[in-house]
Order: sequence, then C-alpha cells, then structure tokens
Amino acid sequence: MSPLLALGLLVAGLCPTVHCLPEGMRDPENVTQEDLPNETSENSLRLASSNTDFTLSLYKELASKSPDKNVIFSPMSISIALAFLSLGAQGTTQTEILEGLKFNLTEIPDREIHRGFQHLLRALHQPSSELQLSVGNAMFVGEQLKLLETFVEDARALYASEAFSTNFQNSAAAEKLINDYVKNRTQGKIVDLVKDLDLHTAVVLVNYIFLKAKWKTPFDPRDTFKSKFQVSKSRSVKVPMMNLEDVWVPYFRDDALSCTVVELQYTSNDSALFVLPDEGRMEAVEAMLLPETLRRWTHSLQMRRIDNLYLPKFSISSSYNLEDVLPQLGVREVFTNQADLSRVTGHKNLAVSQIVHKTLLDVTELGTEAAAATGSKVVFLSGKIGPLVTVRFNRPFLFCIHHKDTENILFWGKVTNPNQA
Repeated sequence: MSPLLALGLLVAGLCPTVHCLPEGMRDPENVTQEDLPNETSENSLRLASSNTDFTLSLYKELASKSPDKNVIFSPMSISIALAFLSLGAQGTTQTEILEGLKFNLTEIPDREIHRGFQHLLRALHQPSSELQLSVGNAMFVGEQLKLLETFVEDARALYASEAFSTNFQNSAAAEKLINDYVKNRTQGKIVDLVKDLDLHTAVVLVNYIFLKAKWKTPFDPRDTFKSKFQVSKSRSVKVPMMNLEDVWVPYFRDDALSCTVVELQYTSNDSALFVLPDEGRMEAVEAMLLPETLRRWTHSLQMRRIDNLYLPKFSISSSYNLEDVLPQLGVREVFTNQADLSRVTGHKNLAVSQIVHKTLLDVTELGTEAAAATGSKVVFLSGKIGPLVTVRFNRPFLFCIHHKDTENILFWGKVTNPNQA
C-alpha cells in the first residue's frame, strides 16, 4: 500500500475581538504593508472571484447532503489547504485540484495561483487593532520521509508553512502532537481534528483560520430575550434573540428572489452578510446562489434605517470529511492510486486518505462569550415617522463573513436551527 497523505483543514470561529500572530507562528516573509502594492492586483481579483465560485459550489454540495441541518465552513481555509496540496502535485492530479478550486488554467498558470495565495496570506496577516485574524499552514512529516528541498522551500515561501518531524508509527503520540498544535493555534476552539491515523500515514497537512471580530454596532445583552425560531412549517424552537433598534445598516430587498439582505459591519473593515429568504423560499434562493447573485446583492445594498432588527444568538459547529464531497467538484485522482504527488518526494508514492474540515462559529451580542441576559424593553413609537421597518431572522437564513481588504469570503453558512450545535 502507498504511504498516505492526510489533509487537515480547520477553522475556529467568529466571536462577533486584536490581530496578532500566535506565539511561534511564522509571519509570512515578515511582510510589511509597503510590500503589498508590488503584487499584481489582477491575480488577487482572480483569486477572490474563484473563491466565491468555489464557496457557492461547495455550499450546494454540503447543503444537499443534509438540507435540514446547519452548514458552516471556511472556503478560505479549504482553498488555501488544497492550493498548498497542489504545490506537490503534477499532471491530472494538479489540474483537478486547481480546477476544482474554480481556476481557469488557460488564463492563469499554477505559479501565478500560488503567488496569489502568497499575497493573500500576507494581506491576511496585516496587523490590525480591530480584528484578530490568524491563518496558517503546517506539515507533519513522517520521520523516515525525505521531502524534496524545492517543495519545502516553496511551502515556506508561498504558504509560510511550518514543518514538524512526526513518528506516525506511534499513532497516539502523532495524533496528540497534531491536535495539540491545532488546539493551541485556535485558542482551544478546535480539538481532536485528527483521529485514527493510518499506520501508513506519511504526511499531514494542516490549515487553520481563527477569527474574532467586534460588531461596529453591538447588541445590548439586556435586550436579548427568548423568542420563537421557525425551524420548519411544523416545528419551532425557543432561542435567545438579540435586538437592535433604530439602526442604520446596508440593506437590500430582493423582490426577484423573495429575500432580504442585511450587512452588519465589524469595527474592522470587514462585515457579515445575512440573507433571509421569505417563508418557504430557501430552496429557490439556494438554487440561484451564483457569483453574479452575490455581486448583485452586495452592489445593491443601500443604507437604510431599520426600526427593529432581530438576530438569534447562536453557536454552531461542523465536521466534514471532504474526500466524500470534493469528487463532486471534480477533485478525484488525488484520492486514488493514480495520484501524482511526486513534487513532494520525487516519487509517485503518496495519495490523500482524508481531508478533515472542522469549524466553530459563535455569534453573540458583543463579540465575546457572555452569559445570556433575558429581558424586554418598552419603546415609545410616537416619535417615529413613516412605515416601520422590521427585519426578523426567525426562520432559516444564510450568512457569510467577508474580508473587505482582499474581497474574499472567510466563512459561509446556513442556520436552520440556532440551538443545533
């Protein structure tokens, strides 16, 4: 049997607090802001466009497997890890990975794609007092495996990857080494990323992203109250519902698709986009999830005063084995004996056994974990002029977390039940 390469993808969640690299994390090339304008913006735009296309394609696959369940994943984490993997691939294996990520290889060569991800990682690592964002890659390499120096150098230069010698013959110790690394880098949010490592495992590639952001206009915990959330036509659950009153937010009513789009901004230059389909219209909206739909929504947003905005407080998580999903996007060969990952060792002796992706997302009033506070508030309405506008996220909705500086989607998800962990 060929040695196996396991690809671990992990995400620790949004707690809608300041950007710093975790201790021991390699800062890509010690980049400064002055370095970034020298990179070609065209590649960055291509990468953002491909990321959006990949996000929506993968979402449809994940949602179709469990239409009544919450969905949460980081297309950014997955695409970085797969692009990193493609660095060691050749031939059809490489082509399938990059085309699966929605890159047109007749327009952009693989080297420019890797440079695009290098630029993206540098941009994501820019210091900020308003956003805590950590993204990184690591390789756990079997003690007896000799990697090509070119692969090691490219992994470091393009993907800022750390490398750790690992004894996979002691699977318990190897799992502890990897899981402790992941737990440390995600501030304890992601635990037990890898389990039951095969004795033939040769390399484990890991990507993580950790994000905390504060709302620009925070919710008052004293206004959070128990309210009904309609999970389906016949079932509802009680959830802690947050409330904002008299707030100006980017807003768009899409009458063509029968949904309402609201953007809530963070104190940083980033935002969360929430999409609320009318009752019974979720499937129709999902069917029309295309890059141009998302562009139309974001370009149509206009500042609007909302008299009452209700959003559930929720914490959702997911764990996906992507080797069961990626073949639907055309990424197949890397999981078979035909895999060509010869740029890793110089030999065609590696195949990917599993791709694990874990995500945890918290959305709260202030952006940090806080005890739920129940209460109600009485407001005089006589001073308000014109029709009242209320947006109530009390049924299944979509959302995405958007990194404005790079125009990339960090997280995408669907909440069907805020109480479903």
